[in-house]
Amino acid sequence: MITPSFLLGVLSLTGYTLGHTIFQQVYVNGVSPGHLKGIRYPNYDGPINDVTTNDIICNGGPNPLVTPFDTTIIDVPAGATVTAEFHHTLTSAGTGDGDDPISATHKGPIMVYLAKVPSALQTTMTGLQWFKIYEDGLHSDGTWAVDTLIANKGKVDFKMPVCVPDGEYFMRVELIALHGAGSLLGALCLFRYPL
Repeated sequence: MITPSFLLGVLSLTGYTLGHTIFQQVYVNGVSPGHLKGIRYPNYDGPINDVTTNDIICNGGPNPLVTPFDTTIIDVPAGATVTAEFHHTLTSAGTGDGDDPISATHKGPIMVYLAKVPSALQTTMTGLQWFKIYEDGLHSDGTWAVDTLIANKGKVDFKMPVCVPDGEYFMRVELIALHGAGSLLGALCLFRYPL
């Protein structure tokens, strides 16, 4: 059994303000510690355009994280179903916002990465060794992971691999909107990290 404690993160690459999204709730086997609990989140839903900066790791630049960070640590057993929940803004869930959880024009994949850390409460994000545990992209019917996210009212489920060693981890969930990817800096990154 693994009991990783996570800083959960989201990368959402989008191009228009109305299409942005924020990862703001996590569930383990259907149970959540609460809205924004265990999550390092920004107060703005904007993208990170330049993937060569350290902002790509966990927000920054136009998306500064809200501080102080929540200190809730989320225990995740091996094989658990983990759900990441996104919404257009921090207050848009259930409001009738037409772009909640994200604009339907923002097609793209969703990936999840882990990085083992000495403490899930640490603030240092640079130099970590990230490894992918989940990805969902273009489906055979022409729909994308983002379409499934929208159909599921902002939620994406994935399994925590049983092969991940026990310990504390940061988790980064990336949602990449490709609608502007044909131009330089067109695929835009939005990061959201739970703790």
